[in-house]
Amino acid sequence: MAYSNPMLAEIDPVWAQITDEARAAVVDEPLLGGLIHGSVLHHDKLETALAFRFSQKLASAEMSEQILREIADSAYASDLGLGEAARADIVAVFDRDPACERFIQPVLFFKGFQAIQAYRIGHWLWTQGRKDLSYFVQMRISEAFGVDIHPAARIGKGIMIDHAHSIVIGETAVVGDNVSMLHSVTLGGTGKEHDDRHPKIENGVLIGAGAKVLGNITVGHCSRIAAGSVVLEPVPPMKTVAGVPAKIVGEAGCAQPSISMDQLLGRSS
Repeated sequence: MAYSNPMLAEIDPVWAQITDEARAAVVDEPLLGGLIHGSVLHHDKLETALAFRFSQKLASAEMSEQILREIADSAYASDLGLGEAARADIVAVFDRDPACERFIQPVLFFKGFQAIQAYRIGHWLWTQGRKDLSYFVQMRISEAFGVDIHPAARIGKGIMIDHAHSIVIGETAVVGDNVSMLHSVTLGGTGKEHDDRHPKIENGVLIGAGAKVLGNITVGHCSRIAAGSVVLEPVPPMKTVAGVPAKIVGEAGCAQPSISMDQLLGRSS
């Protein structure tokens, strides 16, 4: 791909590709010109574009766009890892979702990506001790995107949540890097305990649609959880589990299931 700004492409290839795609999209669909200019082309870096998108999507009568924009700008300025994680998430969605043909699509249209970026700001607020405001962000994410992630949960980078409807991730859950999950996944507890009570998902795990992982258990790296499964016991690394309750049914089938996105049981690659 020939970038319109080779210097920017060298410094920040993800943002360079998004801006080039934005210019092409305005030509192809002028009716989206206002959205694309406001969300992408009026900004000089990805972080400010994401802060703007955050404020647009989560604003309500209870909290204005201006206040939310100031919160997001502060988060991105304070924690450079937020921008790094967003770039990894964009690449993850592009690589793993066959419906994603351009880097700009998650930024503008994909609620899974947008919900994760909003969660990251809520988590930053949580780490700053601003818990009530982080709860407000959690509430608005749930209302706007149908995704409920507790701001205390810890989520890595390179995350792809496909479709993203009805995702629930509890307070003490931990999700590693390069994890993929589909809609209606729950990482939940098993009762009313107050301590460490939610799952630990290691790097490279693929979680199928509708799967429920419950309790303070570990799902080992590069494992697969079949769609509709209920996981109540720890899962060793690089295994496939399926069923209610879930049992080991074989190996993971490949070195990186979260990247291959192969969800067919009994098939190896």
